[in-house]
Amino acid sequence: MTVLLDRPTTTATTTATTTGPRRAAGVRATARDPFIDLLRVFGMALIVLQHWTIPVLSYDGVRLTTGNALSTPGVWVVTWISQVMPLVFFAGGAANAISFGRRRTSAPRWLAVRLRRLAWPLLPLAAVWIPLPHILLTLGVPAQPLDVGAKLTGQLLWFLAVYLIAVTATPYALRLHERYGMRVPAALAAGAVLTDVVRFSTGLDALGYLNIVFVWLAVHQLGFLYAEGRLRHAWALAVAGFGAAALLVAYGPYPGSMIGLPGAEMSNMAPPTLAMLAVSSGQIGLAVLLRPWLLRLRTGRLLDWAGPRIMTVYLWHMPALFAVTGVVVVLLGIGTPAPGSAFWFAGWPLWFGLLSLVLWPLLKGFARFETPPKLPYGEAGWGTVLGATGLVGAGVLTLTVCGFAPGGGPFLAVIALLGGLLMTAPRART
Repeated sequence: MTVLLDRPTTTATTTATTTGPRRAAGVRATARDPFIDLLRVFGMALIVLQHWTIPVLSYDGVRLTTGNALSTPGVWVVTWISQVMPLVFFAGGAANAISFGRRRTSAPRWLAVRLRRLAWPLLPLAAVWIPLPHILLTLGVPAQPLDVGAKLTGQLLWFLAVYLIAVTATPYALRLHERYGMRVPAALAAGAVLTDVVRFSTGLDALGYLNIVFVWLAVHQLGFLYAEGRLRHAWALAVAGFGAAALLVAYGPYPGSMIGLPGAEMSNMAPPTLAMLAVSSGQIGLAVLLRPWLLRLRTGRLLDWAGPRIMTVYLWHMPALFAVTGVVVVLLGIGTPAPGSAFWFAGWPLWFGLLSLVLWPLLKGFARFETPPKLPYGEAGWGTVLGATGLVGAGVLTLTVCGFAPGGGPFLAVIALLGGLLMTAPRART
């Protein structure tokens, strides 16, 4: 983030001037940039809307079946806009470049602060979800639906694991950006091309996971260009991005959907593909084209309210979905109507309203954890901070793979998270 991005976000000058040895090259903080804030809020709103809208749920007394409304033929084109993770990574790159450029401390300490902002809100989520499945099983809640909810709550954290890579790489990536500029995302894009060529020619699908670095860091790097005011010719980026995506889908091995669909042979998201990178370029170009119009919108109060709650919404909107699903679908036996039908459209406002009512107290209770305790950080070196990053990353990755289903995985993940946080805690001054 962070959604999870650095807060508050500021804009940069439109000239590439170096402002000092402790600033990112060409990046100078001036006033707050509502465009970046708006991308964050828009991205989160669309994530929630999509996650709450697309599930097709039914329960036969034993198993909770989960489908996807976007599996409807032809509807996949919606995902070229609704899959907003590219915009989130792009906004994160801009925010990280500006934050790093205006810092008044060492690079390791900057990273330690970002690390705490990412990891701290996970602690209350774990505190609730580690005991919750055991308690609900004792109360007689069916095991299979509970297992689905517990695992999916953890799987949602994949973004934090990848974003942690981007944040950790920011100091080095900014040095590369200072020296090579646009050639850095171009080289990363070339890596994505090579990865997909080798993957599909050899059949070794595991190679595709290299694109977690190539695709998402390329998008993150484009945020650096925006932060410097050097992301020009947005119309060309939009046309080339969406055009390339269309060609890749029409003539390549890529599915049209930019999200994974049940029963599909492959996904453009897990792992990310060259088609995802093309759509990412198109989305970024389109967003920058719309920037002047977006900045005329009166969004100040919305951004002020939503900004401090974005991480909480990201972490808790799926638990809200599972709570409502447990009552409506599992307990009452009311499944999702056929997507696009009259009953589906008629019931959607009630469904969305119930989910919002459940999420509201979660926001009230857990938004305070978005800001970690204000402590006088010690000046830990790179070794300590990278060790802490490794522990936090291992914890987030474990939760992504195992979820919060009963077992040892969640406990080990929390131990790793706590260990990483303790390594970034202030040291006693002598």
